Amino acid sequence: MTLAQFVPFLPEIFLATAGFAVLLLGIPLGRDGVRPLSLFGAASLGITGILVWLVGRPIDGPVTILGDMLVVDQMAVFFKILVLVAGAVAIFMAAGYLERFGYGGGEYVSLILFATLGMFVMASGANLVSLYVGLELMALSVYVLVGYFKLELKSNEGAVKYFVLGAASSAILLYGISLIYGSLGTLDLQEIRDSLIALPTANPMLVLGMVLVSFGMLFKVAAVPFHVWTPDAYEGAPTPVTAFISVAPKAAAFAMFMRIFFDAFAPGVEHWRIVLWVASAATMIYGNVAALTQDNVKRMLAYSSIAHAGYALMGLVAFTEMGAWALLMYMLVYAFMNLGAFGFVILLESKGFAGEKIVDYAGLARRHPGAALGMLIFMLALAGIPPTAGFMGKLYLFAAAVEGGYVLLTLIAVIMSAVSLYYYFRIVVQMYLQDGNEEGAEPAELLRDRWTEAMIAVCIVATMVIGVWPRPIVGWAKSAAGALGIM
Repeated sequence: MTLAQFVPFLPEIFLATAGFAVLLLGIPLGRDGVRPLSLFGAASLGITGILVWLVGRPIDGPVTILGDMLVVDQMAVFFKILVLVAGAVAIFMAAGYLERFGYGGGEYVSLILFATLGMFVMASGANLVSLYVGLELMALSVYVLVGYFKLELKSNEGAVKYFVLGAASSAILLYGISLIYGSLGTLDLQEIRDSLIALPTANPMLVLGMVLVSFGMLFKVAAVPFHVWTPDAYEGAPTPVTAFISVAPKAAAFAMFMRIFFDAFAPGVEHWRIVLWVASAATMIYGNVAALTQDNVKRMLAYSSIAHAGYALMGLVAFTEMGAWALLMYMLVYAFMNLGAFGFVILLESKGFAGEKIVDYAGLARRHPGAALGMLIFMLALAGIPPTAGFMGKLYLFAAAVEGGYVLLTLIAVIMSAVSLYYYFRIVVQMYLQDGNEEGAEPAELLRDRWTEAMIAVCIVATMVIGVWPRPIVGWAKSAAGALGIM
């Protein structure tokens, strides 16, 4: 293996180096180094993004590296840029938050970088082994992030539940991978695809392996019935961590999903599509219905995240070119609108924790009209109301499902989107129609944090611009989707 073969791997090498550097710098700086370390971490993500673009931009077709374990193509570039943006936003949003609660920034920033490195491998994996290694690197980093506030019972509880259930799902996934290897004698995605094409009929153990892999992946995207960790992990984690894990790991898991099912398992689509159809419908229904009764905003957004995983699964079920690029676009727009919504949760503080109750938003429009308008935009986007990016994302996904012949699934998605209006607008009602003097209402005061405010502004601009002018993002998503075998 020559040195030149490591050039496409430069972004990952730099990211790993930066992660260790932040970890070492955090030891002498301690709690006083939160903002300098945050700037260093965000700058490292920015440099990594430039390297990703420089390495991936000249590539016309997929290029495999490191013994065909990883592939560099436009889809990998798309997802890597997405998780880099999510990581940078999570770092900037956390700086003031960590200072207020008295925690250091070295471990936090380094864990974000290591989790991002794992997601890079998930986006570029060309072998089930490399994909699994990337998944576990990401998962282990996220487990620690969820329990980062080690003195908080909720944080510890969320981390333990996430870890135990995550370990179980990893075992299921690994067992499925072993069954595939036992049936085909290979774990390379392209070789699996070629073997499935050559087989006249798939043997039962191979089919079971594909189903178990789908079960393991459904856990990683928080789809029903593998969703039970989500509300407790989201509620217990520090809010910047919740914002990060609601977006970046989910996007990376869908990248891995697409690598496996749109490429390796494509010839066996009839064996796994029904599993994803049922999971998509159940996830949309359960996520939206469960969110209706939530009074805790982080738990409500957790169930909302489950529902959005159901919408995203429609792109996989469609198994068409439009389904592929619509899923890519949806992951991008979901990142901006969900990160922005959690940004306002960070700024609203009540009794020592971020404004977690819906009643905390009572009278916000009167006290802070600009903040209320921003939160309104994100609630409209999450509900899929025009002219926001959320509407365009859902429009393309629903159109892809109809194009694939899944009208019933699309009808379920439309009905559940209408149901979601109720719980999103519970916050809007509190902001605009309540004055904060009602019984049980304890309106939180908006904290001033320039870094978090700047990230919210970026998310607002992206949410509105993509909603009004989606063509550049659609073009980029189509280019990225072209790297998949389904094309």
